[in-house]
Amino acid sequence: MTQDGHHDLVVVAATDREAAPFRSRGISTVVSGVGRVNAAVATTLAITSRSTPPTIVSAGIAGALPVEGDFTDALPVGSVVIADQSVYAEEGMISGKGFATISEMGFPLAAFATGNAIPADPIAMDRIRRMIPDAAVGRIATVATCSGTDERCAEIANRTEALAEAMEGAAVVHAARLLGAAAVEIRTISNRTGERERQGWDLDAAFAALDVVAAAFNPG
Repeated sequence: MTQDGHHDLVVVAATDREAAPFRSRGISTVVSGVGRVNAAVATTLAITSRSTPPTIVSAGIAGALPVEGDFTDALPVGSVVIADQSVYAEEGMISGKGFATISEMGFPLAAFATGNAIPADPIAMDRIRRMIPDAAVGRIATVATCSGTDERCAEIANRTEALAEAMEGAAVVHAARLLGAAAVEIRTISNRTGERERQGWDLDAAFAALDVVAAAFNPG
């Protein structure tokens, strides 16, 4: 994946700007477009076009979620988080009793899923953790609707126990695992979630951190 041979790695990124740091370092990179369907299709094509499954990395920027209701201990802008589990935030049912995952409804996502969570490949995750030792490790939520109110981000954080939210990771890791490929999600924090006027966006910091991630993958 790195000096040992980054050619077995394919990065799936939603946008050209998120893909650029990896592409500029000669890492095979696919731009999927935003959202879960685009991400799953792009991942499927990236894997099936090769004779042997590559390691898939879902990479890009994300919004930090609150921890226990506030942002005091939330991931700061410019930080890196590796997902040990990528969690679908919305698959399920909301009733008067609250939210039930799709698995709790009797429709498991996959044999390897835990409720709405898709675990990262442990070997791939360990390799990336050793490359980026300062990265946080935890759950990343995959949302269809970004959290633009304090109530919404608190709900997503409480429901998923995630550190951050983005829009593709669970679909990438899910599709890869169904096709027999190792996969993991990694994100850099561009903003906090919650009320839009308080989100504190810093895209330059997030993309600088993404470049550090790309350099760790291929320092040459």
